[in-house]
Amino acid sequence: MYTLPKIERFNQDVLSKYHIYNSVFITLPFDSIDNTGVLLPLFTEVCDSGFKKQKTPREIVDFFSEKYLHNGSEKDKINLMFHFIQYIERQIVLFDAIEDAAFPVVNNMEGRGSLRDIKEKSDAKNNKEELIEFLENFNVRTVLTAHPTQFYPGAVLGIINDLTEAIRKNNLLDIKQLLAQLGKTPFIQNEKPNPFDEAVSLIWYLENVFYNTSGEMVHYLQKNVFEGESIKNPLIKLGFWPGGDRDGNPFVTTEITLKVAERLRTSILKCYYIEMRSLKRKLTFSGVDFLVSELEQKLYRSVFYSKGEIFITLEEFKLQLNKIKTIVIEQHQSLYVDEIESLLIRLNLFGFHFASLDIRQNSKIHDAVFNDIFCYYSKSNSNVFPENYYQLSEKEKFEVLSNIKGNLDSSDFENEMTRSTIESIQAIKTIQEKNGEFGANRYIISNNESALNVMETFALFKLSNWENATVDIIPLFESVDDLQDAHNIMEKLYTNEAYAKHLMNRGNKQTIMLGFSDGTKDGGYLMANWSIYKAKEALTEISRKYGIHAIFFDGRGGPPARGGGKTHKFYASLGPKIENNEIQITVQGQTISSNFGTLDSCRYNLENLLSAGVANQVFNKGQNELSVEEKNILDQMAELGYNKYLSFKNHPKFIPYLEQMSTLKYYAKTNIGSRPSKRSKSETLDFADLRAIPFVGSWSQLKQNVPGFFGVGSALKHFEDTNQWDKVQDLYDGSLFVKTLLENSMMSLAKSFFPLTAYMSKDPEFGEFWQIIYNEFLETKRLLLKIAGHTELMENYPDGKASIQVRERIVLPLLTIQQYALLRINEINKEENPDLNLIKVYEKIVTRSLFGNTNASRNSA
Repeated sequence: MYTLPKIERFNQDVLSKYHIYNSVFITLPFDSIDNTGVLLPLFTEVCDSGFKKQKTPREIVDFFSEKYLHNGSEKDKINLMFHFIQYIERQIVLFDAIEDAAFPVVNNMEGRGSLRDIKEKSDAKNNKEELIEFLENFNVRTVLTAHPTQFYPGAVLGIINDLTEAIRKNNLLDIKQLLAQLGKTPFIQNEKPNPFDEAVSLIWYLENVFYNTSGEMVHYLQKNVFEGESIKNPLIKLGFWPGGDRDGNPFVTTEITLKVAERLRTSILKCYYIEMRSLKRKLTFSGVDFLVSELEQKLYRSVFYSKGEIFITLEEFKLQLNKIKTIVIEQHQSLYVDEIESLLIRLNLFGFHFASLDIRQNSKIHDAVFNDIFCYYSKSNSNVFPENYYQLSEKEKFEVLSNIKGNLDSSDFENEMTRSTIESIQAIKTIQEKNGEFGANRYIISNNESALNVMETFALFKLSNWENATVDIIPLFESVDDLQDAHNIMEKLYTNEAYAKHLMNRGNKQTIMLGFSDGTKDGGYLMANWSIYKAKEALTEISRKYGIHAIFFDGRGGPPARGGGKTHKFYASLGPKIENNEIQITVQGQTISSNFGTLDSCRYNLENLLSAGVANQVFNKGQNELSVEEKNILDQMAELGYNKYLSFKNHPKFIPYLEQMSTLKYYAKTNIGSRPSKRSKSETLDFADLRAIPFVGSWSQLKQNVPGFFGVGSALKHFEDTNQWDKVQDLYDGSLFVKTLLENSMMSLAKSFFPLTAYMSKDPEFGEFWQIIYNEFLETKRLLLKIAGHTELMENYPDGKASIQVRERIVLPLLTIQQYALLRINEINKEENPDLNLIKVYEKIVTRSLFGNTNASRNSA
């Protein structure tokens, strides 16, 4: 049967259904104003036509009020705006659910990038042995983080899940009931969640999505590629940050860390228990029934009556299950052996830890903690540190740190940060005893600027009486300068005898984290991405020189500005000079629910990541290498883009614009995450302290998406003006890395809408600054269309483009309301006697509008 093109499948299974179910939705009475659902489509049309006529958000709202509210009072306008926000938030949920339900129809689950595609290509190329060898050593690690861009509370996530299922079955009665429930369910959390709440929320995805998907993927490969032989390598690993990520989050305590680790263990044991109960109904044969029952009982006690006690070890569990498998094969014609194998695979993947809880802290905190520890030892007349430690050279400090020993007790310290840092090291030990080594065996140093940062962290473990710590110490390089110096820093560590011994104990593997988000914030889109690429090449070279296997862990966010977009294409495009035997990425906020929120989307995206590794290491091995000339062009492009971005970032109106014209300060008022929106507590806004999420998110709310394109147009224009266009054109045509980089920037442009803020061009203070942004947008759009040979943005991804267009139309009234509220706040503040209560009301409108705009974009922060 003929398969419709992707865009037609989208129109049929997403767009048409949205129009049908939305017409049902807007007729449901949720509030006292029964005609809100009738007025909203009219307001959308007024917004659409108003912006085409170059009207301001103020003029659009006033016109609508005059025409449809018959010059209603300000209170009437405010009430209607709140009701519109409620409706739009729920329209977005409806569209999300419809897209999720249609995911396996719109996307070819067995097509390019799927496991089936990998197998068939391997058969065709006759390189099955090479594929098997690769799969025995390769890993995909998705690390779920607690970064606050997921605005849906738990109750709403549950409705989305049920609504998706009802839409998939076309059950109109259930859909109508769920839409009614959605209308009456609050979208706002009255209090900020604590890190444990965040952990519980994300563990839902582990239990309901990753557990099944990961197991099924490995089972498929085991049966179809390994021909039934067990894969010992845990191909898919899960990481977890809520409860362990202390960087800038004072609410992550040792108690929370241990509580989250216990919850992870209980959750995986519960998954095993449910599977054992299912097996018990099937394995009713003589010789195995009592063995199955015994396992089920031990798991039951460990989950429901444990109080932290475990009644079965991982090894005992595997041994008993293998014994059952052997009896079933030898005596019962292998009946249900697939189900037993499925559970064994999951045991191998998840152990008793489910996901590895990473501990992370900022190097600046470590500096203060280390100084406190030095002072403590100095006062106690011990010889742990020489008195002149801080006057020593780096080399001399290394010597001290290499031979240091101690047995720190957190209770000896008054400083809370010192106590909690020492306790976090002890917590890792405790978690490993309960959950196994993989429960927590990674310590990440964010904002890592030197080899000393790593050595002092390494010394903290030895000072905590943990000489041969079963922990990987992972430096996170974020700024452009740190990325450029990363290989020198690692060489100092590799040539240090004590650290080299530590690496030998860890299998001569060194994980290195690279931050896309702060890199872009620091150096702009082109410089950040190219700096990371070059850093990976230099780090690979230096690591190979010393016999160390480098593993890169990419700190990515949702949008292209934070390393998102078509991520799998980046990994498929890496050349042979970059280690790529593991793909490790952070998955955060909306990206968790949009890319891994359902069984279908999770499978699709995990398979694409796995396929990217296979393509790079097996099918296209040795390809994708950039030539010296191509690297020179990229150096030039990155430098040109960096200079343009730097002059923009240093503009005297840069910080005032974000503070006064964007929603930046409103992020702190949303109760969506436990972490503060900036690192310091100072009242004034310091760019260095500003977190990447509110920074990128604020540009997204303005529909300007600056971090995803600024400097790209200027860089390309230089080659056009100097008659060297063919160089960048050839680079785009020949390099998957460059094509992906620029295509992702196109996505940022496609999600921009400058008519929304065009009124700012006339602002006496910020008009010139707004024009700088708009000019760069126009130039980037023109030149990206030229290099791609397109007439419209994203025309080679018609379904993705169509999805963006629908979502942008849904939130157009919301964006207009947000801008109207911001304008009113500025107006009232300029009055002689500002109405503070009215300002608070409009601030609430701005904050509420953040939710829907962010959720609609799915990867805007």
